[in-house]
Amino acid sequence: MISDKIEALLEKVQKAPRYTGGEMNTVLKPWESAKLRFAFCFPDTYEVAMSHLGMKILYAVINEQPTQLCERVCMPWVDMLALMEQENIPLFSLESRRALSEFDVVGFTLQYEMSYTNILAMLKLGGIPLLREQRSDSDPIVVAGGPCAFNPEPLADFIDAFMVGDGEEQIIELNNVIEAWKGSGKPRIECLKALAGVRGVYVPALYDVTYNEDGTLASMKPNCPEAPERVLKAIITDLDKAYYPLEIPVPYTEIIHDRIMLEIMRGCTRGCRFCQAGMLYRPVRERSLERLVEIAQSLESATGYEEISLSSLSSGDYTCLAELIRALMKRLESQRVSISLPSLRLDSVLKESLEATQKERKTSLTFAPEAGTQRLRDVINKGITEDDLLEKARDAFAGGWSSVKLYFMMGLPTETTEDLDGIADLARKVVSAYFETPKGQRAKGLRVTCSASVFVPKPFTPFQWEPQDTIDMVQEKQRHLWEVLKIKGVTFNYHESNLSFLEACFARGDRRMGKVLLRAFEKGCILDGWSEQFKYDTWMEAFAETGVDPAFYAYRRREKDELLPWDIIDSGISKEFLWREKEKSDRAETTRDCRQGCNGCGLQRMKGVCSFCG
Repeated sequence: MISDKIEALLEKVQKAPRYTGGEMNTVLKPWESAKLRFAFCFPDTYEVAMSHLGMKILYAVINEQPTQLCERVCMPWVDMLALMEQENIPLFSLESRRALSEFDVVGFTLQYEMSYTNILAMLKLGGIPLLREQRSDSDPIVVAGGPCAFNPEPLADFIDAFMVGDGEEQIIELNNVIEAWKGSGKPRIECLKALAGVRGVYVPALYDVTYNEDGTLASMKPNCPEAPERVLKAIITDLDKAYYPLEIPVPYTEIIHDRIMLEIMRGCTRGCRFCQAGMLYRPVRERSLERLVEIAQSLESATGYEEISLSSLSSGDYTCLAELIRALMKRLESQRVSISLPSLRLDSVLKESLEATQKERKTSLTFAPEAGTQRLRDVINKGITEDDLLEKARDAFAGGWSSVKLYFMMGLPTETTEDLDGIADLARKVVSAYFETPKGQRAKGLRVTCSASVFVPKPFTPFQWEPQDTIDMVQEKQRHLWEVLKIKGVTFNYHESNLSFLEACFARGDRRMGKVLLRAFEKGCILDGWSEQFKYDTWMEAFAETGVDPAFYAYRRREKDELLPWDIIDSGISKEFLWREKEKSDRAETTRDCRQGCNGCGLQRMKGVCSFCG
C-alpha cells in the first residue's frame, strides 16, 4: 500500500505534517463515485500552499459540485523528494494519497515565475509526461491559472490549457467540459478544442508561433476555428455572489500566513505603473460589509483562528474600512480576535481604522512608498507624498504601534542615486516621527524594516517595454543602500539580484524559454524560489546549452509596435492605454485615480464591468 510506504518515510523528514493530510475541515469525498477528480497542485511547499487564499476558494468550490472532487498536492521538500524517488513512491494527494496520474485534471496555480521547475518536478514525480505533446488520451488534462498565466508562453510546452482571470466560475465550467469529454470516447484534441470555448481559457496547441530574424515574435495565430484570435480573461462582476468558503483546512503545523484571510475587495484603481496585479485584476469590486462579517464569523467559528487579515491589493481603499473593523471587533470581541491591515496605502483614511483595533494586540504595519523621492514616485504613479508617510507613521506610533515595514523597489525606470538616498532620508524621518511621539503614547522597541526588491518589468504594465537593470547595476545599488541605511532602529533587507534576473526572463519570455526551463530542470534545478536551492550557474549553463540569450528577455527595451508573447491574452486593459502611461512616466506625469474619473484603460468597452468607467 502506498499509504504504508508514505508513513514509513514521515519519521525521516524535517516536517512530517507537510505530508500527512487529515487536517480539520478538509474534504475527503468518495473516490469511486466522483465523475471528475481534480488535483489542485501548488508548486511550492505545504506551508506556502496553505497560506494561499485562491487554493482554499477553488478547493472548496470544486468539492461543492456533486459529481466532482478536489484534493491538494504540494511540492515536497528536498528530503522527502529524495526519499520518494528512492522508494519509488509517486507524488500523492494529501486527502486520499492517490498518485497524481490517477486524477482526471491536474491544475497548477502560477503565483511566481521561479516555481516553474517545481511544476516539472511534480509532473515527473506524479508519473505524467512533461511535454503536452507526449500525453495520451488516458493522461490527465494539465491546466494552470493564476497571475503568471497572463503570459502563458514559457510554459506552453508543458500545460494543456491555461485559465486566465477570476477562477471561481471558470474552473467549474472547465471541469464540466472535461467531465463530459471523459465519457465521449473522443480523442484528447477534441477536449482541448472544447476547452477553448470557455471564456478565459488559452490552449497553446491550437496556436502557431513564428519569429523574425532578430528573434522577436512575427505572429501568433490560431490553427483551428475553435480557437479565438485573442483570449479574453474571465471576470467575476459581483463579489457578494461569488463563492467564498465558510470552512477552510486548519494545518497541524505553522504556515506562513496562519490566520483567516478575508478578501474584502478585488482590483485596484490607483494605476501604479510597475504593478501587474493592479492592472490584471481591474476593475475594483468590493464585498459588502454585511457579507464580510458573515464570512468572518463563520470562519472564526470553524477554525478557531485569533487573527483576521483583511486581504486585498489596497485594503485602505475599501469604502467602509473603519465601519468594517468596528463591526468585526464588535461581533468577535469575546473571542479577542485581532485584525491585521496589510497593503495599506499611505494616503488612505487610516487613523480611525487603527484606533478601532487598538484594544487588541498590535501587529506590524506595512507601508509601500516604493521610491525614495517624489519625482520617482510620480514616474511610477504612486500618488503619495512624504507627508502622507510621516502623517500615517505618526498616527501608527500614537496608536501604540512600534513596528513598521517600508517596502521600496530599486532599479525602477529613470532611477538615480538621489532616489536611492531618498530611501534613507525617509527612513530617518520615520524614526524621528517615533521619537517625536509622547512617551506615554508610543510603545517600546522601535523597529523600522526597509526592504528593497529589484524591479522586474511585467506584462500588462506600462513598464512592460522597459529593460531591467543588469545584475552589476543592481548589486552596486544594493551596496550603496547598505551604507546609507546604517541608521539606528532601521534594518535593511534586499532581494537576490540573480533571482530577479531569472524572474524577468520568464516574466517576459516566449515559448523558447520552455526549452531552457526543461534543460535547467534536467540539470537539477528545483525549488528555485528558495535561496539555498537556487543554482544560478546551472541556469546559465542551461541558457548556453539551448542557445537562448537571457539578456534578450531581461535587458532589452521593446519597441512600441513589437508583438509581445502575451498579446494573445486580452486582459481588458488596452495596449494603447499602457503605452500612454509609459509616455507619461517618461515625463514624470501622474494619472488620476479611476475613482476620480475614467482614464480610458480599455475596460469601458466591456459594458457593465467597471463602475468607474464613464
